[in-house]
Amino acid sequence: MIYSTTETIPGQEISAIVGVVTGNVVQSKHIGRDIMAGLKGIVGGEIRGYTEMLSEARDLAIERLVQSATEKGADAVVGIRFTTSAIMDGSSEIMVFGTAVKLK
Repeated sequence: MIYSTTETIPGQEISAIVGVVTGNVVQSKHIGRDIMAGLKGIVGGEIRGYTEMLSEARDLAIERLVQSATEKGADAVVGIRFTTSAIMDGSSEIMVFGTAVKLK
């Protein structure tokens, strides 16, 4: 499955729009990560535990986007965007969305 933040796929022609597809994941913090984040907040620097957690969540959201597009019979997803939001204290959502399309 091709997916892109651009509105077109170079060298490909879009023949039909299938519809909007999404993929999301809600991730909660781990107590160990919170302790390390607190320490990093004092001394500064990257909080690698959170970076890894969000990277894994982003990858899972993309997998779910691709699965949704595949189920709709799409060949590609264009115009993908990411958004995040706080769901409740200690958890956040990463959502990816885009337009599923058929290619000629």
